[in-house]
Amino acid sequence: MVIHIVKFKSGLSETDAERIMKERMPQFHKLPGLMQKFYGREKGTGALAGIYVWDSEESLAEFKKSELAKTIAAAYDAQGTPRIESFEVFNQLRD
Repeated sequence: MVIHIVKFKSGLSETDAERIMKERMPQFHKLPGLMQKFYGREKGTGALAGIYVWDSEESLAEFKKSELAKTIAAAYDAQGTPRIESFEVFNQLRD
């Protein structure tokens, strides 16, 4: 399992960002290997984050090559380069 986080400041209003999230959700539902996706907002800075839970590194690698992944920054009018982090899950509290 892999946790993948994409974080950035958006030039969109909160309302527009939430609308874009909802519009794009069906595309994420179709992704093979995506177990869960959380949409977050950092309280202090207002930065947006997509927090993905993938079944494997291979599924994440396929997503990174997709047009959907390549359009994230543009879809949300990202200000600057998004911060991207991935973590291999080696243990978990609950099954």
